[in-house]
Amino acid sequence: MHDVAWRAAFARKTTIAVAAAPTIVRIKIGARIENVPLRNSADLGRIEVDGDHLFINNVNPECVTSDQQVLELHHDYIDVHILLEGEEMIGWKALEDLQNETKAYSKEEDCALYSDRPTTYVSLLPGQFVIVYPEDPHAPVIGSGKIRKLIAKVKL
Repeated sequence: MHDVAWRAAFARKTTIAVAAAPTIVRIKIGARIENVPLRNSADLGRIEVDGDHLFINNVNPECVTSDQQVLELHHDYIDVHILLEGEEMIGWKALEDLQNETKAYSKEEDCALYSDRPTTYVSLLPGQFVIVYPEDPHAPVIGSGKIRKLIAKVKL
């Protein structure tokens, strides 16, 4: 499924090549390169790249404990979580093991929430990233303190 999902996402020649540096993210879209400056918190929010086909959420959240965070599940987008500042853990659990839905899937938000506990955790340091496919329930923003991250959303 992962290989099929990537092929579908890139069928429009929307490819994402991310080089995360503290102040600039380089995004390759087809044959075009765009530099997206990320110098200050005024840059927080949605960064338009290719409409709803490819955009980036630039966020600065306060981390929570693993007991406080829920798993989220998407149907329409691949997420690429790119950590810029701080330390973050992202939890994961197999889709077939989910049992406790707390918010039904919303097409508008492309998200369902589950209170299940993750079975696996990945730790991220600045410059590292995780690719989360629609079949990957994940619990981001686990840790302590504020972090700065980008979440590239690639429509399937």
